[in-house]
Amino acid sequence: MFDLSSIGIAWGSLLMLAMMIGLLLTGMQLAFVTGFVAIFFTLCWFGPDALPLIASRTYSFASGYVFLAVPMFVLMAALLDRSGIARDLFDAMKSVGRKVRGGVAVQTLLVAVLLASMSGVIGGETVLLGILALPQMLRLGYDRKLAIGTTCAGGALGTMLPPSIVLIIYGMTASVSIGDLFKASFLPAFILAGCYIGYVLIRCKLNPSLAPLPSDDETEEDLANQPSYFKALFFPLLSVATVLGSIYTGIASVTEASALGVVGIMISALIRGELDFNMLKESAIATMRTCGMIMWIGIGASALVGIYNLMGGIDFVEETILALSGGNATVTLLIMMAI
Repeated sequence: MFDLSSIGIAWGSLLMLAMMIGLLLTGMQLAFVTGFVAIFFTLCWFGPDALPLIASRTYSFASGYVFLAVPMFVLMAALLDRSGIARDLFDAMKSVGRKVRGGVAVQTLLVAVLLASMSGVIGGETVLLGILALPQMLRLGYDRKLAIGTTCAGGALGTMLPPSIVLIIYGMTASVSIGDLFKASFLPAFILAGCYIGYVLIRCKLNPSLAPLPSDDETEEDLANQPSYFKALFFPLLSVATVLGSIYTGIASVTEASALGVVGIMISALIRGELDFNMLKESAIATMRTCGMIMWIGIGASALVGIYNLMGGIDFVEETILALSGGNATVTLLIMMAI
């Protein structure tokens, strides 16, 4: 078998990147791309005797205790999707969008922050916002690009805002403390959300046609259909406080906090009279489907990272970035952001 180790880690890294991009462009699923590349480099760099390393790496990833938090947070999102909590939350915040140009887009972003803080599942938030916010913005005459962009950007906040599943998978793959990741990402996520809001307001101020103000008739109709602020805000804020409060205060670990969040959402749905067997069944099925996909992606990524580290990739990347930045911490961060 061809010995790839002779080309060196630099060319090996470029070949690995090229293979991943090429396979992704063929339409192959990401999980199978990373898994295939990991097996290919294991065989061609170390030989068949090194294959058990992949099995060991994937087993340690899948059997990690903290991985239990992933299905719990996915289940939270599934229950949230099938209850009226998100809808009432959006309706209760309509006061934000009544008098401010671009206010409905700002309202959408604020709701996105709360939804992200409750579940941490990106796809679920984007779908919810697409159902709740996007039709309303288009009905009011918002620019189509602005409306769709706001919905997608708001839904993607779940990548950074704790309890983000992306951060959990990254922490497990890179062997980094997930609690520390949650604490470190909280402020940047709010800065990003604030930048989104500022962008919307400035663009709408410069070009009023992007976001017409609601008419008086629509405002009166909104007032007439306004839900109870207590009912709409109490349960979401309680869920956020339970999950993030228990993590940041050290009362519970990430895994335990995820279970508390599921219990909180279920109790909220029960009090609202929305919890039934069909809701639990549909949420459980949706959770298993999503977690199956996440598990395969995590296994592939974990195998690829493990093999690349064994090849000396982590030292190569560190030395390359430090050489380009000259040891300057700010330049190093900028290079990482550019990558």
